[in-house]
Amino acid sequence: MTRRDRSEQANYVISVAAELAGMHPQTLRVYERKGLLNPQRTEGNSRRYSDTDIQLLKKIQQLTAEGINLAGVTRILELERRMRQLQARHERTLEELNELHEELASVIHGRSDFPLVPFREIRRVRRVLKSDAIDRATRRRVFAVPPSDSEQPRT
Repeated sequence: MTRRDRSEQANYVISVAAELAGMHPQTLRVYERKGLLNPQRTEGNSRRYSDTDIQLLKKIQQLTAEGINLAGVTRILELERRMRQLQARHERTLEELNELHEELASVIHGRSDFPLVPFREIRRVRRVLKSDAIDRATRRRVFAVPPSDSEQPRT
């Protein structure tokens, strides 16, 4: 079992959790009603708190001691959660970008005979291709006219 698994394992009943967090059990119930906390439940529907829950309770207590109301605490916790998600996403994106960069570098280094074309030449080629496309689109089309009924050979 990893350290994270142990910290999320619900071991404490409400009275022990309240004592560890330094608050009254009723306060924990209020926090749960307000959506600040979501303890695990047993089959008998009793609350069980993890070490992570205890740390969250201490953080809530610290924020309220600084004068922040519960609505503000809720918003702060939500923003912190969102920030952690974005940081994780950012790290995954950087990893993907580094992988792509390495892949591109290996392709470039592996194909030394691959000619690199200066950007100004690409522009010139695009202009030529575009003018060819315009010529083809505006070229007068000559269609073969099917013979009329009078011109058809009789058998």
